[in-house]
Amino acid sequence: MTGLLLRLAGPLQSWGERSAFAPVRDTAPFPTRSALTGLFAAAEGIGREDEASLRRYAGLEFTVRVDRPGVPLVDYHTVGGGRPKDQTAATSGGSRKGAAVITRRHYLADAVFVIAVTGPAGDIDRIAAALRHPHWAPYLGRRSCVPDEPFLLRARVADPVQELRERVPLSPAAPRHTGSGSGERVPVAFLWERHPGRLPADAVTLDANDVPFSFAPHHRRHGKRRLHRTTEQLPAALLPDRVSPLHQRLFDYAKEDQA
Repeated sequence: MTGLLLRLAGPLQSWGERSAFAPVRDTAPFPTRSALTGLFAAAEGIGREDEASLRRYAGLEFTVRVDRPGVPLVDYHTVGGGRPKDQTAATSGGSRKGAAVITRRHYLADAVFVIAVTGPAGDIDRIAAALRHPHWAPYLGRRSCVPDEPFLLRARVADPVQELRERVPLSPAAPRHTGSGSGERVPVAFLWERHPGRLPADAVTLDANDVPFSFAPHHRRHGKRRLHRTTEQLPAALLPDRVSPLHQRLFDYAKEDQA
């Protein structure tokens, strides 16, 4: 088994969980397995109707490091208001709604997640190649949510979870310069599909309905998985400082993959 590392950051993210095509479009507080699978499938050029090809992602394991949880934001959104009926938004049946379509779309502003994706070497190499040259451009839950750079931090590492805990630079919740010694630690939230050891007493177990079986627009189907949320103590040396700003450290880390 091997893995890759993704950094999901940008002005806005939205990881829809329960409200496809509803007036209120929610967001989960972290990237869902469905969204990450869809991101890989889009990069590989797999269409929404191709249910069989989703099985190729079943063997992947995701670990999420929550660098910044983001600030909840709601956009009051209208489409087609104040126009004649034949110019208003279309329905799924091909007619016209005749009135403005109103939705409230939820986002996470200024969030940062680093994802360790673990799986068979062949799958990891194939996905990494697609992310470098995607068929359809990646986005953070919605097409309007463009990812920041660097996006693909590492294409292939032996132990991506260990990299999350010991080497990937941290994005603090606020600008922070630290002169911390090497022995100091900072608390960081993690979401595990499979915790590497014994779960700590303060771990929180969650059930998420986000395992995709079909992305077909009118026949979406998902299954459940179990997640464990823990707080890990990471080296304070992973935080940016005056000598090495955050993006410089991130690009230097990503460049090691090309050495």
